Amino acid sequence: MKNTFLYLSTCSTCVRIIKSLGIEDAPFLQNVKDEKVTPEQLRFLYNHTNNYEQLINKRGRVYAQMKRQRTVFSEAVYKEFLEKEYSCLKRPILIWNNKVFLGNSKATVAAMKTALDG
Repeated sequence: MKNTFLYLSTCSTCVRIIKSLGIEDAPFLQNVKDEKVTPEQLRFLYNHTNNYEQLINKRGRVYAQMKRQRTVFSEAVYKEFLEKEYSCLKRPILIWNNKVFLGNSKATVAAMKTALDG
């Protein structure tokens, strides 16, 4: 899988992490609002996590709305969200040398930095 940093440009946390990693002008940045996650990327992420639920941003408005509508969540529903709605993707996600770093915890960001610094 190609090295990629999946983020949302309107997410202040993503922007802060990009700056802290020093990758503001990196060619591997992918703003998921402008360039949706590809089916290949989604399959790769699924193979890493073994479920789609871990890839869902549960703080997002779309997820909250579906929860209010008493949606019955399943792997198929999560996959459909991820394919159709960019804001449902947990972020940021760094795919680097076929390893996946998912989320914005301090430990994950530190691991991202270590991976990028090589």
